[in-house]
Amino acid sequence: MSLHSNRRVLSVVDLIGNTPLIRLRSVEKRAGDGVEIWAKCEFENPGGSVKDRAARQIILDGLADGRLRGKTLIDSTSGNTGVAYSMIGAALGIPVTLVMPANVSVARKNITQAYGTELVFSSEMEGSDGAIVLAREMADAEPEKYFYPNQYANPANPKAHYLGTGAEILRSLGDRLTHFVAGIGTTGTIMGTGRRLKEHSRAIQVVAVEPDDSFHGLEGLKHLASSLVPPIWQPDGIVDRRLAMSTDQAWDAADRLCQEEGVFVGHSAGANVAGACEVARQAGKGSVVVTVLPDRGDRYFAPMKWEKQYVW
Repeated sequence: MSLHSNRRVLSVVDLIGNTPLIRLRSVEKRAGDGVEIWAKCEFENPGGSVKDRAARQIILDGLADGRLRGKTLIDSTSGNTGVAYSMIGAALGIPVTLVMPANVSVARKNITQAYGTELVFSSEMEGSDGAIVLAREMADAEPEKYFYPNQYANPANPKAHYLGTGAEILRSLGDRLTHFVAGIGTTGTIMGTGRRLKEHSRAIQVVAVEPDDSFHGLEGLKHLASSLVPPIWQPDGIVDRRLAMSTDQAWDAADRLCQEEGVFVGHSAGANVAGACEVARQAGKGSVVVTVLPDRGDRYFAPMKWEKQYVW
């Protein structure tokens, strides 16, 4: 039975959040005896990803304080936030323009356009940073037309996870939780969730996963040393440590989740799960680790697996 089957809602927007936790027993076996590894199934959101949470909070806050009224929402995105903006914009009657690198997956381009969103493409050579710069330029050129929320700097991004993701994890696991592991992208998930968990107990360890190299194949994740650092990334007192992750480790973890758990997820989820496995292995018996599965794997059919050694 679907998680939402007995609910009555007024809009698809009301289906965002309250996603289930799934126990990853095959991953636990690799981590060692006496550990628990759980993953938040964010692909259960109606837009298919964790980014539904931040997009909803950004839009609702923008409407509440008047910044978005009568304007087109414009932002940069590598894909999932764009899908979320597009879905929520369609549901609430808000026009959306997205700036994204030209090499994002075809599926994400097609999905966002299906909602009626206008797409503007930045150079694939400049990655997500190039999309950020172009979105800023367009918003600055026509401030009367565009509302530029800038998901990388908007406090509504971590706020969504403080109010939602973190609180939901605590309701499910409470004082049993020992570690939270999540990837570094916009950093909203780890900052907001981490802050909520640390308020509950300073003993909970928060671990941030990032690509181990600037030339990586983990779409949606940032190698901070070589990227524009999001202003919402304020790790002091929240993030206990950072864990470097290779593209191959993440891809392999995603493959194994599909084959061993029947959970078909994207490569950022693979990075998170590989990180959670490493954290549980280091922490040992009695550790209860939670991570996030940001989206489904069907948005990553291109490039194909056998192309990964040269597409980056």
